[in-house]
Amino acid sequence: MDQSNRYANLDLKEEDLINGGRHMLVAYRMKPAPGYGFLEVAAHIAAESSTGTNVEVSTTDDFTRGVDALVYEIDETAFGDQGGLLKIAYPVELFDHNLIDDKHPVSHMWSLVLGNNQGMGDHLGLRMLDFYLPEVMVRNFDGPATNIEDMWRVLGRPTKDGGYIAGTIIKPKLGLRPEPFAKACYDFWLGGTFIKNDEPQANQTFAPMKKVIPLVAEAMDRAQQETGEAKLFSANITADFFGEMIARGEYILNEFAKYGNEDHVAFLVDGFVTGPAGVATARHYFPKTFLHFHRAGHGALTSYKSPMGMDPLCYMKLARLQGASGIHTGTMGYGKMEGHSDERVLAYMLERDECQGPYFYQKWYGMKATTPIISGGMNALRLIGFFENLGHANVINTCGGGSFGHIDGPAAGGKSLDQAYQCWKEGADPIEFAKEHKEFARAFESFPWDADKLFPGWREKLGVHK
Repeated sequence: MDQSNRYANLDLKEEDLINGGRHMLVAYRMKPAPGYGFLEVAAHIAAESSTGTNVEVSTTDDFTRGVDALVYEIDETAFGDQGGLLKIAYPVELFDHNLIDDKHPVSHMWSLVLGNNQGMGDHLGLRMLDFYLPEVMVRNFDGPATNIEDMWRVLGRPTKDGGYIAGTIIKPKLGLRPEPFAKACYDFWLGGTFIKNDEPQANQTFAPMKKVIPLVAEAMDRAQQETGEAKLFSANITADFFGEMIARGEYILNEFAKYGNEDHVAFLVDGFVTGPAGVATARHYFPKTFLHFHRAGHGALTSYKSPMGMDPLCYMKLARLQGASGIHTGTMGYGKMEGHSDERVLAYMLERDECQGPYFYQKWYGMKATTPIISGGMNALRLIGFFENLGHANVINTCGGGSFGHIDGPAAGGKSLDQAYQCWKEGADPIEFAKEHKEFARAFESFPWDADKLFPGWREKLGVHK
């Protein structure tokens, strides 16, 4: 059934919709199935994600028609063989409010704008590319309670432009028992600052949390005393049941509090597999603790290879609305993960109070920023180009292999990361800088395949002959 006479109005102007402040706007890439017209399918998508279905129903009244989602712009050939562009305006009245505080939940908004409409049979692909929220909606989401500023404060740094936080993931990601795991933490903390659990590290029988966490808390205390520097740990509290997440969080905080280090702890929540409910649980029960949004499995939703799901930028915006203190943004083409250099907009959309996306200019109206977390195949040699591309270094970076793969061990690996930041910040020539900074210099020998690609001729310049 062609519903374009009701669920489409191509005379609407985007500028008027934005100025009116009463609509969420969403841009999609869509490819109709054979035999269906583009506008026909676009209108069906708007109907399915608001007030309609595939037939007329007798219960529809005038008010219901007044909150229809409307297709207001289309470009059938915008993406060639991959489909066309469509934009839909969703009235703010469609969106859910919590009973307890009248806030908007992300989960309901998500289910409307990217829910059943993805499974419709009259299209071959529907992918959300960007969305815009009016002020009345932005102000009704939680947003973050903490972010990198709170970590800078713990580290004794300025809370504006406090700079790069060098971190790692304990490797191997699985198979270490409690004592070797804690020793690996201690060894890295002698040179680096931040350690996160990898997403599979939890409460396995060979590494029970109640044996691992006390040892890690003690290792942090020893490392701080030896180095005279504050250290940070992001502990995985991901679980199916909100009560289990809270129990894990409280236990971890209590163990670190024995050394006065409860504010040196972040909570890692796998936000993709637990969903907004998992993120919101941590945000509400532990508002003083940095909420580290890990996105294990997100590629099923956000990979550019898929005709379905959403672009990573949309996921970043949803994470900020949910209240993530920090979220993994990928490595923007500088690490092992899918991505490209222009993805710096992912960080800018998280950090800034207003930012231009690919389709919409989003204002955040004072909502606290979310911190970019950079992870996946990075090391000291790759960092300099990454910082240059991003234009700043106010990020948390976790280099697993980039630390534990350093030829002189994880402490040297941690130091090499900080030295890479120092090199970039000073605008120094990396080869000349390496001659005066041993750990950074040894990173060239640790990761020679990257050194050959990024710094041709480094062996002769650094006197390495093997």
